[in-house]
This record gives sequence, C-alpha cells and structure tokens, in this order.
Amino acid sequence: MKCAKDFNILIACEESQVVCSEFRALGFTAYSCDILPTSGDHAEWHLKNDVLCLLDGLGSPVKKWDAIIAFPPCTYLCSSGMHWTTRGLRDSALTEQAKDFVFSIWDANCSHIAIENPIGALSKSIRKPDQIVQPWFFGDDASKQTCLWLKGFPKLEHTVIIPPKNFKLVVCASDLPLCPCCDEPWCSDHGEHYSDCECVGPHEEGIRIVTVNGYDFACKDTFLGKPVWSNQTPSGQNKLGPSKERAALRAKTYSGIAREMAHQWGGYLLSNESGVNV
Repeated sequence: MKCAKDFNILIACEESQVVCSEFRALGFTAYSCDILPTSGDHAEWHLKNDVLCLLDGLGSPVKKWDAIIAFPPCTYLCSSGMHWTTRGLRDSALTEQAKDFVFSIWDANCSHIAIENPIGALSKSIRKPDQIVQPWFFGDDASKQTCLWLKGFPKLEHTVIIPPKNFKLVVCASDLPLCPCCDEPWCSDHGEHYSDCECVGPHEEGIRIVTVNGYDFACKDTFLGKPVWSNQTPSGQNKLGPSKERAALRAKTYSGIAREMAHQWGGYLLSNESGVNV
C-alpha cells in the first residue's frame, strides 16, 4: 500500500518553497522548481532548472510525477498588465510565449495538475478557472484573488473565513448545526447558542451588508469604508511599495492556501490511490 513518501510532487515555478514545505511536512516526496535558486531553507528539495525540462522525469530525481502544482509567472498573463499589450507598448508575442509555457505544463503526462494564476489570459486560453480562492478563505488576513485550473484535483474547501477590517461575517441560523440538547442553532465558533453568540444575523438593524466573493459581511451602517484586508490600503490597492522584491513578495503563496493544498490535495491523492487518509 502506497504511503505519502511514495508520491512524487513537483511544485513548479516556486522558489519560496512555501507549498513544497507543506507537502514535505506531511511526508510527501515534494520538490520545488524554478530557474532561480530557492529562498527557502531546503536547497536539497529545490530543482534549479527550467520546469519544462523536468516534466517527463528526465533530468529530475524521480522517474514520474504523481502531481504537478504550478505557479507560472503572470507578468504577461494577468489582466492588470494586459493594457501594456493592448496599447501596443509591449510585444504581444510575450503573452503567447507565456501561454505556451502554461500549455506545456497543463498537457504534461500527469493525472493530477493544478495551475495557479490571477484572472487574465488563461481564462480564454485554457477555460474559465475551476475555482477562485482568496487567502482569507483559509485563515490569512489578506486579499489576493487567485484562479485555479484543476485536472484530477478537487476544489479546495474553505476552512477559516477572515472578515475584512471593521466587518463581521454574516451568519444565518439555518446554516448552523443544532444543539444536541435543545435543538437550537449552535455556533461552534463561539461555543454558544446562536441567539447568545456574537454572530451577526442577516436581518439585524443598524448594519450595512456587502458581498465579497460570495460571502456576506456586515458593519455598522455609520461606517462608510469599503471592505479591505490587512495587506490593502483603504482604496483596496496592495500596500507593497515599489522595490526589487515586490514581484516575488506579491507572488508568494499565503501559508493558509499552501497548507490546505498539501492537506486536502495530498489527502485526496492518498485516499484515491491507496485507500487511506492523510
């Protein structure tokens, strides 16, 4: 029966090793890969190479990859930068080359592939993303809308929802389990009955409700600010100023998403291939 170490996981285009380290912590044989040296703590887990040279197992430490999770560069793919191309200020061939790079990963001989990128050219080139996630779906106080294209992997289940500053998550009584003692709605987050906890209901007076990525958040109706998380300015822009490290910092995967990729997708590999859970 296969165990975690029997699964070879390639984390493509990752120099930080954030995702790789989460898989390694669960016992998987995971390697990060990038043309840059790793900024992580385990150079022995890092393959400094063009990922396209490793997809078929040639030149890599393993014969075949059981899963590939890729974070291809988004410079020439994301919607926020496409205006440079559409205005003729950037060679459109750069976007075509970037798409071809992604296609090579997507078409690799591997039954489990996930590709991460912002909203942009891939939505038309591959298909619409299978899932759009946020760091605040997984316990990180940050906003970074991210698309996932999945082949052989399930969608990630949200774990801990972090509301924006000055807002609270709206909770409906009908969405809560019932207390086994009295059959009243029970809030496990606060360890109290719904009627006694600090949750905000959808019909409370004196609140303003806004919807972000399908979640309703409430604030006092006297607060006129927009919902923003800790990595954003009041206008919603990212707080990171210009620097040599800005691109790498913006591209780095948040710990909550990385952890759930390893736990949920790693667990899926184990349960589907060997009949056990991680």
